[in-house]
Amino acid sequence: MPAFLILVFLGLLGMHTAAAHEVRPAYLELREESAGVFRVLWKTPMRGDMRLALSPEFSSETAIIAPVVTRQNGGAAIQTWRMKPIEPLGGQSVRINGLEGTMTDALVRMEYVDGRTWVKRLMPSEPAARIPSEPNGWNVAREYLTLGVEHILFGVDHLLFVLALLLVASGTWPLIKTVTAFTLAHSVTLGLATLGFVHVPTAPVEAVIALSIVFVAGEIIHARCGRKGITARAPWIVAFTFGLLHGFGFAGALSEVGLPQGHIPVALVFFNLGVEVGQLLFIGSVMALMAVFRHLHIRFPRWSELLPPYAIGSVAMFWVIQRLVVF
Repeated sequence: MPAFLILVFLGLLGMHTAAAHEVRPAYLELREESAGVFRVLWKTPMRGDMRLALSPEFSSETAIIAPVVTRQNGGAAIQTWRMKPIEPLGGQSVRINGLEGTMTDALVRMEYVDGRTWVKRLMPSEPAARIPSEPNGWNVAREYLTLGVEHILFGVDHLLFVLALLLVASGTWPLIKTVTAFTLAHSVTLGLATLGFVHVPTAPVEAVIALSIVFVAGEIIHARCGRKGITARAPWIVAFTFGLLHGFGFAGALSEVGLPQGHIPVALVFFNLGVEVGQLLFIGSVMALMAVFRHLHIRFPRWSELLPPYAIGSVAMFWVIQRLVVF
């Protein structure tokens, strides 16, 4: 792939992240404990000691029947209380005040005492939604599929790793094996971590994910200088190994919004499917651009082949240092 095309990708991905990921998503959970009585959990992302000025609001009056308890957990402010709506919540609207002035989303999840679940993702362009009178589990699949697609497309570090794999895997069959190995690996650890079988601290995982990109970038440089390492000879092995780490990264993102009780398998499967759909969309876009440039028959100097891995490795090394600082 031409060097300047990689640099354009890096610039676009960086701007995309800055515009899309101001903070992690907010989260509102309403769990019915008894008929008409709900336990509320409201999680607002924080930056330092400041949290976003967001608050949930219902279209009808609600009575707070237990004090609001506030605590901090990691990078979020968590508030819990109990409330009793004056009128049934079904048919009402829920709104996140202040969301329209941010660049983040808010996930709303309701669980009724009879097992029914409703999940809705609110955005700055759509900060309110009507609560259905008869919620069902299908919207869980739709919302978590969307969350999976958005996470991979907004996750620049994951995309950069996939891009590095595309550069090192030469040929259709090696590329298929490499992408498949990466998919299988992160699917395994995503499931194990999300279901609680394995627990790995988020900060070290994020740092090692960035380091994995540096490693693959270095392997690309060695290969183009005539010193092929294991990544060039068997890219699927490296993709599977580091894919296990990336799965823990996906699990960390999923833990930010949680899984709906009663629909955990559906939410987990469709979030993972969303990640795969987003990954395939990215790979398809890269391959299409590569095909276009091949047909243009533009000649580039041989030294330009080293620019992409150096650019990728430099960005990733910056992330390594940045993420180590926050330990």
